[in-house]
Amino acid sequence: MTPDELLAARYGVSAPSAPQAWSTLIEQLLGHRSVRHYLPDAVSDDQLTAIVAAAQSAASSSNLQAWSVVAVRDAATRAALATCAGEQAHVREAPLQLVWLLDLARLQAVAGQAGVSPDALPFMEMFLVGVIDAALAAQNALAAAQSLGLSGCYIGGLRNQPLVVAKLLGLPPHVFAVFGMTLGTEDPAAPAASIKPRLPQSVVLHHERYVPVQAQMPGIEAYNEAMAHFYAQQQMAVRGTWSVHSARRVANAQALTGRDQLVDALHQLGFGLK
Repeated sequence: MTPDELLAARYGVSAPSAPQAWSTLIEQLLGHRSVRHYLPDAVSDDQLTAIVAAAQSAASSSNLQAWSVVAVRDAATRAALATCAGEQAHVREAPLQLVWLLDLARLQAVAGQAGVSPDALPFMEMFLVGVIDAALAAQNALAAAQSLGLSGCYIGGLRNQPLVVAKLLGLPPHVFAVFGMTLGTEDPAAPAASIKPRLPQSVVLHHERYVPVQAQMPGIEAYNEAMAHFYAQQQMAVRGTWSVHSARRVANAQALTGRDQLVDALHQLGFGLK
């Protein structure tokens, strides 16, 4: 696809003209799609090594590297993770599931070896450090996997049952599965995943000071139109606009599909969250 075609796919009617600033990396990132249908072909150890090296090249707060990742190939474990994630078929069927972890257990052990009491670990700041580090690493990993011809999809549904996931993967205290990621070779026989439009830059890009939400509404309305076209094109049974769909997602605790219990689960996993 040309730059203009990629931008049109990513933004719909609000697409900017192709900028002069362009690169093959930007082109790859703009072409990102969440792929949920895979061939059974394995992701090789060689590919996994390269993907994790790319993940470890992401920025890390104070170089604490407060994350880990579990590579899951076992079919029974993938099936159990799929159940935790709401029976998402692609979690079961993808040849590789990467589970990205906030990992403070390693820092606790290092502090103990150094004779230091890790009194800062229970604070929210350290929890955020680990979550952010894991997310940055995972995004590097997915970009690297896509550059190797693989495809993937993030799986936030693992947070539906964090205690079960922890038991499945043998996670020690102070380690939490932030999200999963399916990886594999896209099945060319399945309906191709499409590039999903995003909010216009007029909504998310603020110069110097935050633009009041009310002033963002014209861009949001334009996005509602773009997503209505996308839903129709993809034959997706989504009721209402993107705004309505998003409002339902934050309407009540039940809409969080079990994740309203996360704080209690995190306490059981050893996180103080001060």
